[in-house]
Amino acid sequence: MGVIIGLEIHTQLSTASKLFCGCSTDYRNDGPNTHVCPVCMGLPGSLPRINRKAVEYALKVAKALHCEVCEEAEFARKNYFYPDLPKGFQITMYDRPLGVNGYIEIEGDDEEKQIRITRVHLEEDPGRLVHMGGGDRPRYSLVDYNRSGIPLLEIVTEPDLRSPQEARRLLNILRATLEYLRVFDGDREGSLRVDANISMEGYSRVEIKNISSYKGVEKALTFEITRQKSLIRRNQTIDRETRHFMEARGITTSSRSKEMEQDYRYFPEPDLRPLRVRDWVEYIPLPELPSARKDRFMIQYGISLNHARTLTGDLRLADLYEKVARVDPVLTATWIADTLLGELYYRDIGIGDVPISQFIELLELLKKGSITGKGGVDVLRILLDEVAGKKPVEYPSAIVERLNLGKTAGNEFLHLAKEVIANNPTAIEDYRKGKKGALNFLVGQLMKKTKGRADPRELGAILEALIAGKETEV
Repeated sequence: MGVIIGLEIHTQLSTASKLFCGCSTDYRNDGPNTHVCPVCMGLPGSLPRINRKAVEYALKVAKALHCEVCEEAEFARKNYFYPDLPKGFQITMYDRPLGVNGYIEIEGDDEEKQIRITRVHLEEDPGRLVHMGGGDRPRYSLVDYNRSGIPLLEIVTEPDLRSPQEARRLLNILRATLEYLRVFDGDREGSLRVDANISMEGYSRVEIKNISSYKGVEKALTFEITRQKSLIRRNQTIDRETRHFMEARGITTSSRSKEMEQDYRYFPEPDLRPLRVRDWVEYIPLPELPSARKDRFMIQYGISLNHARTLTGDLRLADLYEKVARVDPVLTATWIADTLLGELYYRDIGIGDVPISQFIELLELLKKGSITGKGGVDVLRILLDEVAGKKPVEYPSAIVERLNLGKTAGNEFLHLAKEVIANNPTAIEDYRKGKKGALNFLVGQLMKKTKGRADPRELGAILEALIAGKETEV
């Protein structure tokens, strides 16, 4: 049964002021309703004035997403009542957006594919409801209008996605693109929010609102697919409706029947003139975007496609790689993509917290063979634990000396390997008969004696040389 998914992605543009007034968008450390004025509160007699920087940022995104910029874009009023909408309508764009007919390339479930972009347009953010007490059933709600009027860019895709995994990949690529363009700050509250439209092929479409994270998109869509398939199996009707994603419980709940476009009574915004900005586009430069940087990394540094994808999927990660790649590009790519990222995630540490000088020294020790891979992981964990604990960060060479993690196979490990061989004659005989598991058994015994301080591959090489009578090669 085919799954059909389209996304409506709202991203907050990182301008200093709001879309139609001069109120600051940085309210993170301030109290509620402290960044407001007559314009963003919708008071009688106030008039909006367009933020030029927001338009430039929107055009930069449209250009990066291969959109056709329209000859004339126009704001409209979207009329609906909700407590966080002080004017009783939202200023957005309707039938005349900034850009149309773009696309994003993603890694599909089966092959590379293009996800078509229907439209890109600007709109203002509503305020924020703060629900007080009661979990899923709050006792009352408060309204904070600090966010009211913040510039949002809405990116609408065609229903080209076929799985929750494809949806998450698209969002990852889009987020990276926005960061490379420097029009987006992912650390801001509500910086990226998603509404998803999903249906089973041949059945009614359901809209899911209130998805505020990448993992949340995948969870919400997975739950909704299961729910809709269950209804179909029981011959029940799938209602065309809007559902609310409860992130804490990982479920969607019915919110209201799905509004139609005519319910919003769109009409042109009389207080704002149409935008004729198509000729701006050729003067808006684009930086190197993730796909181009990925291709360059493979050519310039000789790293694999998977490593290049991972490293360029986050601007800060790509910048970190280029700072330390001079040690050894392939070794560096492997350690950042396969080891460092997991250790950072485990400790909830940001990429910007990685101690550059110490990480470079660790890579140099690994390249020289002064420390084993296992020892390198131990040193990296100590470094990151010191960062997480806000302690002075040691240099890897000092840690190696303090914990005796140096590559000392020629002495201590050789002696221990001889003991393992002497104590396990049956395993030695099995190894000589070609039984593959025998060497793994011997390596395991030697790992116990070294207390996990050595690289298993190094120990395997020592054992093989000793069994073959080539001690001088150890």
